[in-house]
Amino acid sequence: MTRSLLALAACGLAVPCLAALVEAPKATHAVTLLKTGASWDGTPLRYPAGKAEVTAMTVEIAPGKQTGWHLHHAPSFGYLVSGTLDVHLKDGRVKHMTAGDTIAEVVGTLHNGINTGATTVKIVVFYAGIEGQTLTWSPDGAPPM
Repeated sequence: MTRSLLALAACGLAVPCLAALVEAPKATHAVTLLKTGASWDGTPLRYPAGKAEVTAMTVEIAPGKQTGWHLHHAPSFGYLVSGTLDVHLKDGRVKHMTAGDTIAEVVGTLHNGINTGATTVKIVVFYAGIEGQTLTWSPDGAPPM
């Protein structure tokens, strides 16, 4: 007699026991990476008024390089695929990130991302903006993303 049949016999063919033996493998698996109502500095998130436009992009930063000081007018959320990134605020606070970390970026606050590692930083970013609005503004006149 096979193990399955022995198990059925031991269960006395009870329905819950039978269901456990024939349960189908899961087709999907979901893991929540980020769930927040505030950016990483604690400021509550607010969506801009206007026609919604979501943008997803990848950003790469070479080792030792930085994004430069910039800000976003709408909420944005990132997932660090690879590398090591420090995000600095003008007040001195720093968010240290490594591969697999997520971030709810600051809105309307100047910040600078610095690749502090030896490999290229790769981050996937999702912007919850409005149609026609630039995603990034830089005080030094660098072109917006």
